[in-house]
Amino acid sequence: MSQEDNELLQIQEITKLKPKHFADLIRSAQLVFDPTAGVSGKNIRVDWEQFGIPREVAENLKLLGQEYQYASPHIPIEVIWSKLTPETRIWFVENKDRLWQLEEAFPALDED
Repeated sequence: MSQEDNELLQIQEITKLKPKHFADLIRSAQLVFDPTAGVSGKNIRVDWEQFGIPREVAENLKLLGQEYQYASPHIPIEVIWSKLTPETRIWFVENKDRLWQLEEAFPALDED
């Protein structure tokens, strides 16, 4: 097992993050990037802070959502973790069990 694998296992053990949390994070990032979920003709402005997402975290999620706009939410955990800022990592750990609520507030994305 590589050092990177060990670090990832430690992160999962300490934070209690599971693959489903990372999939929820990707779907949430896709929404932050495009709240209309690709519906043409719609333009929505969202104050993400009203959803409990600080501005810096929303910017990080927006970049992540742009990168994985059309991707399946099942991206390797280590890839996603490496793209999160320290602020986003903290927010993610604190909000991991509430991400699904964000999805419920917006039109459904194509499910995997």
